Amino acid sequence: MTISMHGASVPVLLRMLGNLDQWLEKAQAHAESRGFDAANYLALRLAPDMLPFASQVRIATDMARLTLVRLGGGDFPRYADDETTLAALSDRVKKTIGFVQAFPPAQIDGSAAREVVHPQRSGEPLRFTGATFLQRWALPNFFFHVTTAYALLRHAGVDLGKADYLGPLTAPT
Repeated sequence: MTISMHGASVPVLLRMLGNLDQWLEKAQAHAESRGFDAANYLALRLAPDMLPFASQVRIATDMARLTLVRLGGGDFPRYADDETTLAALSDRVKKTIGFVQAFPPAQIDGSAAREVVHPQRSGEPLRFTGATFLQRWALPNFFFHVTTAYALLRHAGVDLGKADYLGPLTAPT
């Protein structure tokens, strides 16, 4: 059995973006139940040299959109990176989910052998086939930032567990 590039990317991105949105809801409820401003989560870091929680969410959503644009072409929709509340981050996640859902399968399928060029801030751009870009760069980067966001909330005491990370184990109907 073979899997399409759409099948290897879109369902994975949608599942984890949906889970991320649920974690944001749980974080909001956690802050409200304890009587503190949920915006405190936005600056959380595990180490002084890492990007804060808000940036982890922003980059995860950027990676989802970038993955599809690099594989299928089109314009990368830029967001303002100005969210100051969990609700604003949730809106960003939902907007990204809408973008991913609307991306045409035919635009991604067939991209496994296509050259993907990813510019770097300095130095030569990274060059991949579509398959290696997805498997070795895009999905690992996406999961790094999603997992870091999860870990930050978990570390802050939000009631999250493995089931929250994995999300529903049944396919959406």
